[in-house]
Amino acid sequence: MAGRLVSAGERRAELAAGLARVEERIARACDAAGRARDEVTLIVVTKTYPAQDVRTLAELGVRQVAENRDQEAAAKAAACADLPLVWHFVGQLQTNKARSVVSYADYVHAIDRARLVTALSAAVVSAGRAPLHCLLQVALEKESGLGAGRGGVAPDGVAELAAAVRAAPGLRLAGLMTVAPLAGAYAGSPGAAFARLKEISRSLRGDDPAANMVSAGMSADLEEAVTAGATHVRVGSAVLGVRPALG
Repeated sequence: MAGRLVSAGERRAELAAGLARVEERIARACDAAGRARDEVTLIVVTKTYPAQDVRTLAELGVRQVAENRDQEAAAKAAACADLPLVWHFVGQLQTNKARSVVSYADYVHAIDRARLVTALSAAVVSAGRAPLHCLLQVALEKESGLGAGRGGVAPDGVAELAAAVRAAPGLRLAGLMTVAPLAGAYAGSPGAAFARLKEISRSLRGDDPAANMVSAGMSADLEEAVTAGATHVRVGSAVLGVRPALG
């Protein structure tokens, strides 16, 4: 898409083809892992792409979409408010953006600190909206004492942060999320990283059986995530194409 103009029909064909390829990859991975296809939910990450692409994806059957920047997400959600979509916020989130994110997001995948829990809870209560589904972002590299500057809670901090979410008015603990680490024991081994996340999820569900979402895997490693037991995969470029360069 980047660098050339395409007609609406051409773009629809591109998106349909990308979506079909990803659906085939998920189906094959589920079959290889002995899992039913409906055990894995595809979330299409539409960051940097226009609201029209979201509309076209909705026409093609997509219901779960994600963004990682509040300004873009808020505008896009407003432009697509008439569509039957579930919105996921998957980026690092500043506390001063909590009120805005709460206005459109159904799920937030990047809960990594108590201050954010407090801010989101206050925003949900103030808005008088339905509970916000929250996933804790687990930084697996922190298990090795690395990655201090990256977002995410260390594995040994999951229980405490989960308790904070459970106690916060207006929030519902939905599960865990991770990104394949670039450092530490799991660097270059997304399958092992996602398997570790699944282990942490089992422990979490011992205290909260409903917190059963495991959000892991993107365009390059969705098969490893499915094999490891992910319930949700977050796929962008494999559906929408190579992202335009940001200015």
